[in-house]
Amino acid sequence: MNAFHPQGSRPFNPFLLLDHHGPMQVQPSNRPKGVDQHPHRGFETVTIVYEGALEHRDSAGNYGKLFAGDVQWMTAASGIIHEEKHEKEFSRQGGQLDFVQLWVNLPAKDKKSPPNYQDIAASKIQTTVLPNGGKLRVIAGELAGLQGPASTFSPIFVADLTLANSQSETLTIPAQYTAMVYVLNGSASLNGKPINRGQIALMNTNGDTITLSTSSAAKLLILAGEPIHEPLAVYGPFVMNTREEILEAFEDFQNGRMGVLN
Repeated sequence: MNAFHPQGSRPFNPFLLLDHHGPMQVQPSNRPKGVDQHPHRGFETVTIVYEGALEHRDSAGNYGKLFAGDVQWMTAASGIIHEEKHEKEFSRQGGQLDFVQLWVNLPAKDKKSPPNYQDIAASKIQTTVLPNGGKLRVIAGELAGLQGPASTFSPIFVADLTLANSQSETLTIPAQYTAMVYVLNGSASLNGKPINRGQIALMNTNGDTITLSTSSAAKLLILAGEPIHEPLAVYGPFVMNTREEILEAFEDFQNGRMGVLN
């Protein structure tokens, strides 16, 4: 399920895509399913696993397994080829799979940086209990006094919040940030307006606090960041600033300059 897509309008800037996979039941298989090798350039992919397990490898030589609570932060930047599959043992056994993938834009000055890979185990991600009992986990940026372990190229934060029945929590968002809340499961209200599973609510960049409330349990993904006010050229797996840079990306991929995934 795509909550938003890079080829649409840009109200979620600097976030380009939110793709929620699941929850789904994976049938046992000796051949792991997933996405075969493909290229990226000019942005970052962030994968947050809530249930199940995934496996990653790329042309820069990175390899990782992600289990429930783990996060993978891949900076494609100048170009990378990667593959995302169900983790082999999880595939053999089958089970419930639920994960989110984000695309995060890079400033023009960083789009040709070397690729990078951050394998962030759940144990490295700080969690706190908020004043009214909500559980906040900060993956990137600083929110409610917690600093996420992910390194970013522009000011953003990524966090998830678990609320029980009839809970309400208030968080402060920097005035210059675009801020949004996505409902992973359950339902909630944002500043008094209802949002349900699979829906996203976009906040005005006015620096106001946001109040999240529930009548029943819910899990929410909170995204915010300083917009990148630069031209955007998007085609398939490439996110650059001009059409010429997109054509160059295709040429570099076709000529093997993004590496090889054996």
